[in-house]
Amino acid sequence: MILTALLLGSVVGLVLALTGAGGGILAVPALTLGLGWTMTQASPVALLTVASAAGIGMIGGVLKGHVRIRAAILISTVGLISAPFGQRLAHVLPERWLIGLFGCVMLIVATRIFLKSLNRPAPRTISQTKSCVINTKTGRIDWNLTSFLKLSVIGLISGTATGLLGVGGGFIVVPALLRCSNISMNGIIATSLMVITLISSGAVIAAFSSGHLIVSQVSMLFIAGAVVAMLLGRQFAQRLPAQHMQRGFALLVAAVSLTLLYKLIA
Repeated sequence: MILTALLLGSVVGLVLALTGAGGGILAVPALTLGLGWTMTQASPVALLTVASAAGIGMIGGVLKGHVRIRAAILISTVGLISAPFGQRLAHVLPERWLIGLFGCVMLIVATRIFLKSLNRPAPRTISQTKSCVINTKTGRIDWNLTSFLKLSVIGLISGTATGLLGVGGGFIVVPALLRCSNISMNGIIATSLMVITLISSGAVIAAFSSGHLIVSQVSMLFIAGAVVAMLLGRQFAQRLPAQHMQRGFALLVAAVSLTLLYKLIA
């Protein structure tokens, strides 16, 4: 069991290094399929793993000035408020419903990433139809009621998903910011990492306070394996073709999601 936890954590960490914080979506399946944990047992440990990985990535983004601090704080604040609701819902819903919902979310994420890898993204231009626009003179977001509400909604959905499924929410924050803002891709990723770190950390603290976080040798080895493998994987992640990694990640997520759904109906 100990060796299995270390190995599974290392695999998750390597995927995190190659694909970014979105790779944390594999942490829950690794614990449920690999170690036989329930969703409610696996979610807090998966969140602690994702928070650790995202926190390391966030530091680089902050030092380089890529993080949109105020936007990240707003999204995170709303997310921290809504995450406990998701956690309570997770303990009310039947396990089968949680597994089915998680499997469907994974399929949606896999499909989106795979389709994105088939096409080159079009150049992003400043559009007045976007609600969160960077002012070219100040270099900051022009805040208004619409931008405030849209970023709050992103936080609401991301926080609820974090608490309910034990995922960092990067698969929600990144595409949402791409749709509603003209923030650079580096800025979106860095801001997303800060949001993931803060919301996931808050959810972990809440889970620990309520006694739902399993602090054991197995869980700690899983997290340690993930963090070490992620740090090592980052050394050569930039050398691999991004499109190939996206397609491989999408296929892996799809395969895991289908395995979850198959076990659910078998």
